[in-house]
Amino acid sequence: MTAPIVLGIESSCDESGAALVRADRTIVAQAIASQDEAHRPFGGVVPEIAARAHVEVVGPMVGRVLDDAGMTLADVDAIAATAGPGLIGGVMVGLVTAKALAMASDRPLIAVNHLEGHALSPRLADPQLGFPYLLLLASGGHCQILEVRGVGDYRRLATTIDDALGEAFDKTAKILGLGYPGGPAVERLAKEGDPAAVPLPRPLKGAKEPHFSFAGLKSAVLRAHETGEYAPADIAASFQQAALDCVIDRTSRALQAANGMTALVVAGGVAANAALRGALQTMAVDHGLRFVAPPMALCTDNAAMIAWAGQERIAAGLVEPGGDPLDFVARPRWPLDPDAEPARGAGVKA
Repeated sequence: MTAPIVLGIESSCDESGAALVRADRTIVAQAIASQDEAHRPFGGVVPEIAARAHVEVVGPMVGRVLDDAGMTLADVDAIAATAGPGLIGGVMVGLVTAKALAMASDRPLIAVNHLEGHALSPRLADPQLGFPYLLLLASGGHCQILEVRGVGDYRRLATTIDDALGEAFDKTAKILGLGYPGGPAVERLAKEGDPAAVPLPRPLKGAKEPHFSFAGLKSAVLRAHETGEYAPADIAASFQQAALDCVIDRTSRALQAANGMTALVVAGGVAANAALRGALQTMAVDHGLRFVAPPMALCTDNAAMIAWAGQERIAAGLVEPGGDPLDFVARPRWPLDPDAEPARGAGVKA
């Protein structure tokens, strides 16, 4: 019997994606459309531009993925789409498309939490990764540490009280005139600089609670740049080292509060940073844990992880026979652990 197949749709930020993923972890076909060129003049994502771009490409992209696989909607067992959190205009585009396809094909709709897509994406590439594991989820909009106890079962140990790690990379790139997207540009330039050249703060390092803060670090980068005393490569290298020092300290603190973890896992767009992967791998070894990071293609926003989250939810019995209701409302905010206590001093992003 052929393994069930789920069509996934992703549109939470500035990447449109569609993918077909089987329950046996086979990515049958996938496509991603980047909006980098549209947002580059602004140095960051403009929500209105992002939403319009999703409208133009999501529908045709689904058709192309089905064609590439030699399939039709009749061959699909369920349709999963990001229903939040994210830029609400983009989320609505993908979710409405999925609702229309589900209604037209009489297939169940699965409304997927984008963060759960990231949280479970390492299991798509690594069948040996079992629950529970400690997850550092770091992207342009989120920076959290969670115990992933099972599908739909998450305990948040830490969050950012202000800005996400990926946002700090992007803003540093903007300050240095490196263009958009900023994270890869900062990482490349950092290889040419001295990570000890610029005295930068390590916000919350040593604090009892394992939360993050990057707003002060961004401000310090701006002040260092405005002095004209430091080479851009040295600023990039010093910023990246300061950020990594914070992440390692905070993650180590979270490990002390976690119980029975089988692995240390990193996911989200910032997981593509090689220096971050290397530092986390060393820490995992020091704590006697496996280190797991998804392949680069599964780090940034993609539809394969959304389809896989749908597969995981089906296997865990979390999807009703008819799927989620077609009036499921898109959510700009959707915490994985709604019972987590707010971090002291945190803004709405936490």
